[in-house]
Amino acid sequence: MKRVIFATGNENKMREVREILAELPVEILSMKEAGISSDPDENGETFEENALIKAKAVAAVLPEQLKDSVVLADDSGLEVDAMDKMPGVQSARWMGHDTSYRIKNAKIIENLEGVPVEKRTARFVDAIAAVLPDGRDLVVRGVIEGKIGYEEKGENGFGYDPIFMLPDMSRSTAELSPEEKNEISHRGKALRQIAEKLREVLA
Repeated sequence: MKRVIFATGNENKMREVREILAELPVEILSMKEAGISSDPDENGETFEENALIKAKAVAAVLPEQLKDSVVLADDSGLEVDAMDKMPGVQSARWMGHDTSYRIKNAKIIENLEGVPVEKRTARFVDAIAAVLPDGRDLVVRGVIEGKIGYEEKGENGFGYDPIFMLPDMSRSTAELSPEEKNEISHRGKALRQIAEKLREVLA
């Protein structure tokens, strides 16, 4: 294994991936950097199923010179308890792919109008799947618990970060520094788990 290919075109996500996996002795490429195109139908019912669908789809189209690569893919989303855990696995597609997160965030805040702070509980979930060169697959899950705020706060994050508050409501995840966010985020937790498993493979 000389390289890891992460199945995403999201530059924000790739930045987090590279920061957290920096200690692995491998080259980390996005699909675009690897010259790979894949857009499978993410029709799984769980984050884990969707992550594995994406990873297997990319692994199936690796060119010969990249066959020794590990393919990673993730599926992440926001579960809002007062909305029956929606948007959940639909987080990226909820209200339409092209709808801005500013509009999506405003809709969630509107949906929670009048909901007391103790019932505004929510979590970010990230499942990461790895497909190894020998065909084996690994899947891990990272979670961060929090609450939905009353307005967008912060400029550092993306997606639903500006309305996702830490449990004590002190800051949103968009108000954290990249280092702070990587330490506690759902993706950070999942990436550290998968990194540990890949170290075992490398050993």
